[in-house]
Amino acid sequence: MRISAKADYAVRATVELAAAGDGSPVSAEALASAQQVPHRFLEAILRDLRRDGIVASRRGAGGGYILARPADGVTVADVVRAVDGPLVYVRDQRPSDLDYSGTAASLLHVWVALRANVRAVLEQVTLADLAAGTVPQDVRLLVADEEAWENP
Repeated sequence: MRISAKADYAVRATVELAAAGDGSPVSAEALASAQQVPHRFLEAILRDLRRDGIVASRRGAGGGYILARPADGVTVADVVRAVDGPLVYVRDQRPSDLDYSGTAASLLHVWVALRANVRAVLEQVTLADLAAGTVPQDVRLLVADEEAWENP
């Protein structure tokens, strides 16, 4: 599985908004600077996030972006889907929409299991968790496995 730069930047920017926490708008420039991401690319990402109802924008002096929902109600999966679409897809299709036959028929089960596991992690981690510098226990257990850090 590959996490796009767009998804990575989107999560990082929304975590910055969650960490701001006081409801004051944060400019795109400040978000880009805080996370060292290209400002123009971030602007396009913020438009996607706004369209999906994850962030809201405020115009004028002191304007910028805020989370449109409480940080504990926005998961990493929500953010990734807003900018990249489905979490796991094969040849631009959802695994459940694929049809394999013959000896490859059981491969469909592998793709669906992969999607289920990705969802199991990304749908339980919220922006509030990340802004607080923590992740749920299930994720901590996965990370505690030394093999998780290896590059096979």
